[in-house]
Amino acid sequence: MAANQGERIRRRLRTEERREQLLSVGARLFSERPYDEVWIEQVAEIAGVSRGLLYHYFPTKRDFFAAVVACESERMLRMTAAVPGVPVREQLASGLDAYLEYVQTHAHGYRAFHRADAAGDQAVRTVYRRALAAQERQILAALGADPEFGPVFEERPDVRLAVRGWLAFTTAVCLEWLRGPDLSRDQVRDLCARALLGVIAPPR
Repeated sequence: MAANQGERIRRRLRTEERREQLLSVGARLFSERPYDEVWIEQVAEIAGVSRGLLYHYFPTKRDFFAAVVACESERMLRMTAAVPGVPVREQLASGLDAYLEYVQTHAHGYRAFHRADAAGDQAVRTVYRRALAAQERQILAALGADPEFGPVFEERPDVRLAVRGWLAFTTAVCLEWLRGPDLSRDQVRDLCARALLGVIAPPR
């Protein structure tokens, strides 16, 4: 029985590794080309698997791209999760450092993630918008629990919109930075930090 369980575990790990490989290939292709110009056959060829095996993991191209978007969203959320009890001002720089590390290390995935809204498939756009909403909720939760910024929520109904606009700003900055990093990571981090604090800081 123990030997059979070990075989199942090893098989499951291999399956997950294969899935991760396919998602990595997909992230690269979707970051370089529009959704309609990526073919499942290309993904299978690059990954060194049959088209049938790829369809075993992802029944349609829509399912495949949605999985790429969801994977990158989960990775970003994990890397930028707020630290409970630490003031927002103190962890903003470290949170942005983690985010920019993700942007550099997973540049293909980051680009692919933000191509999703331009995809012609409504289901894919829905996955993307849900992912952005999760990022927004994560930031708002950290701000709401903060002694300095929490009270702002009650006084300023525009905070949610401000955070949404800041996410769009940060995305545009990072995508441009990946095209040609004229600024250092520290400079990009400071630019994004100032932008957020500027729109949510309590009025003096």
